[in-house]
Amino acid sequence: MSRTKFVLAMLAGAVAGLAANPAAADGVVNIYSYREPGLFVPLLEAFTEETGIQTQILNFSDGMLERVKAEGRNSPADIFLTTDIGRLVELKDGGVTQPVRDEVLDEHIPPQYRDSDDEWFGLTMRARVVYASKDRVPDTEITYEDLADPKWRGRLCTRSGQHHYNIALFASMIAHHGEEYTQNWLEGVKANLAHPPTGNDRQQAQAIYAGECDIALGNTYYVGLMLTNEENAEQKDWAAAIKILFPNANDRGTHVNISGMAMAKNSPNPENARKLMEFLASPDAQAIYSNQVFEYPLSPNSTVNEIVKSFGTLIPDSLPLEEVAKYRDLASELVDRVGFDN
Repeated sequence: MSRTKFVLAMLAGAVAGLAANPAAADGVVNIYSYREPGLFVPLLEAFTEETGIQTQILNFSDGMLERVKAEGRNSPADIFLTTDIGRLVELKDGGVTQPVRDEVLDEHIPPQYRDSDDEWFGLTMRARVVYASKDRVPDTEITYEDLADPKWRGRLCTRSGQHHYNIALFASMIAHHGEEYTQNWLEGVKANLAHPPTGNDRQQAQAIYAGECDIALGNTYYVGLMLTNEENAEQKDWAAAIKILFPNANDRGTHVNISGMAMAKNSPNPENARKLMEFLASPDAQAIYSNQVFEYPLSPNSTVNEIVKSFGTLIPDSLPLEEVAKYRDLASELVDRVGFDN
């Protein structure tokens, strides 16, 4: 069975039938992950069925770099899976990753979404967009620069400025406009806040639904997760109350962030790790994972989830994320300098 058909069958519910004749075990690959495990496990099970390589996962909410440094050469980590460009760069700058030169990765991961030294690679992306009230916001276009316009005074909501989603966005503003402009812009955005930054991206949609604000910053994938949330059905109402505006769609494009992977510097199973990286980068694996979490696959040969398509056309900012990441520390400093979260 081809990889495409196999993985699709696996995730369509054919695990039981395939497990009747499991592949012989052929080593292991150890994963340190910031990703939510329940969303990623089906792909790892498919990888094991195809290759015979077992996967073991250690999940983190924070502190991965510190853990790996403490383990040193005895670290069992083979691969790091993360949810943000900042964390990928942090691992590289921390000296715990290694280059991976691989034609499969080069084929499926566009250059702007991978490290120039081949030490980290994106897998899927999410866009940092504007959630807008369907009832109270007639606008169909917006830019990030517009968020400082006084027309939005008392109408804007967002989570903490220090959250890595916002830090990445603010870093992209520095990359495009410079430090002075971005500081003034942040002061303008702060002046437009309906209340101090609080909550997560879902709660920004809830605030719009409740009439607390009219627009908010949020990631695209949360809208898909809310629209399909059967366990907390009220979130469907939050999502139904908003529309997505893709900022700067008519000029430089919308800021995006990535989930990604890197090989550990002291990987005890580097060949198995490489096989897993190639597997995860394949168009089919990207499409299936993107379907589960409502993100955009990076491979030009992959497909986009229908719900995600319904959000509208995403034109990503073409600035390499490696360039954006250079300004993350300065972005964090500016958030504190203007008292954004106060």
